[in-house]
Amino acid sequence: MSQVIILVDDPADWAAYYPARHLLSAREYLQAEQSVCTDKKVQVLNLCRSYKYLSPGYYCSLLAEARGQRVMPSVRTVNDLSRKALYGLHFDQFEAALDKAMKRKGSASDRFTLLLFFGQTDQEGLADLGRQIFDQLPCPLLKVEFRRRENWSIEALKPLTLKQLKGQQEDQFALALEQFNARVWRNPRRRRSDRYELAMLVNEQEAMPPSNKTALKRFIKAGRQLGIRVDLVGRDAYTRLGEYDGLFIRETTALDHHTYQFARKAEQEGMVVIDDPGSILRCTNKIYLAELMQAHGVPVPPTAFVFSDDEAQLDRLIDELKLPMVLKIPDGSFSRGISKVATREALSEALSGYLKQSSVVLAQAFMYTDYDWRIGVLNNRPLFACQYFMSKGHWQIYHHQSSGKTESGNSRTLPVQEVPAKVLKTALKAARLMGNGLYGVDLKQSGDEIVVIEVNDNPNIDAGVEDAWLGEDLYRQVMLEFLRRLEAKRIGLPV
Repeated sequence: MSQVIILVDDPADWAAYYPARHLLSAREYLQAEQSVCTDKKVQVLNLCRSYKYLSPGYYCSLLAEARGQRVMPSVRTVNDLSRKALYGLHFDQFEAALDKAMKRKGSASDRFTLLLFFGQTDQEGLADLGRQIFDQLPCPLLKVEFRRRENWSIEALKPLTLKQLKGQQEDQFALALEQFNARVWRNPRRRRSDRYELAMLVNEQEAMPPSNKTALKRFIKAGRQLGIRVDLVGRDAYTRLGEYDGLFIRETTALDHHTYQFARKAEQEGMVVIDDPGSILRCTNKIYLAELMQAHGVPVPPTAFVFSDDEAQLDRLIDELKLPMVLKIPDGSFSRGISKVATREALSEALSGYLKQSSVVLAQAFMYTDYDWRIGVLNNRPLFACQYFMSKGHWQIYHHQSSGKTESGNSRTLPVQEVPAKVLKTALKAARLMGNGLYGVDLKQSGDEIVVIEVNDNPNIDAGVEDAWLGEDLYRQVMLEFLRRLEAKRIGLPV
């Protein structure tokens, strides 16, 4: 039988309820040894006071998923609840039921608030609606605000905290929690699409896009040859995204960004999508990546999670990782949000700055190499192989100068069969943990030592670089994968 771990920011938040054997503070859970927190039978109930991006509550859900545990709310639900543009994607699933239930209720007011505890409510006539909302957005404590204009609609969805509950509400929560322990956690249903038109999301103003203009033209040509119409679209295409059969994101992705909103909406519409929202969630956060790789035996540089910049923490880091070391904020990209520190003073200053942006910082042992491997992986198969050399006189591929200018090192593309077997095997194992999409796995090699630096959900595919060996066949292989998935969806097979 599964064990439920309850997470709170402060054990005092749980004072109103029976003592819980498996009650942990967020810090205890985040700092727990892997051997303690990788039991896949564990179900994690995250009742932290905030799920705000990069808060301790957010990291609890993130690392629970990295550890292979089932967690409520999931990172996907947390992100969906962060803004109306995302949770609004779910409304068409239950707003008809809402209007019917509210008319039956006969409320005289034009506003109404509903509290849901694991989808349960004692409001007469709204039990089915509560369950439907919980099915789509599984969150233990949720406040739903309704408003009536011509018809009733949902105005806002907000997670609640234990500290906000009073009297009878605490009793309702305790009863719902008892019943929840015996329930099965379910995933949202998905709808199907059966058309063959592909939207390729790009941003013409992006300084460092994942594909240059020539590469985009080659994707369009490859799609046309396979019977797939590929349209370049921008963020203004959001409301008409459902007209397409698939989505291919060729803009740098981030969670707090319209690219993630596009991926979520495409998934809700039942479209074939690369990058899928799950891959964006897993790949864009380096804390998640490090935890996941270590949990599955994929080699990474010696790594530590940092929660404070006090003297004891500095001593521990220097003792474990030595100087110089590398500090990373969780969601940096293109070598941004990464620092190499060579002295104790530089370590203290960098940590102080990063911890103002994120409650957790990643520290890794420094490993210099002349180049990084990038293995492109598509649906668990190698697609291309590149060596990216460090920018001249710098320790990274990209050198972002104080003037605003960015320099990058040279690159070399070679046949996949010429990649050392150990590099290829490690890259494929790392990509498999992310999903079955399109990934760029970055690795360092020093003699026989191979370590994964990161996995990119939106790897560069530029004409003249990544396609230097395969040429137009690289674009054809990507479009063939879309075609395979479209055909599979049409006849009801898993993609």
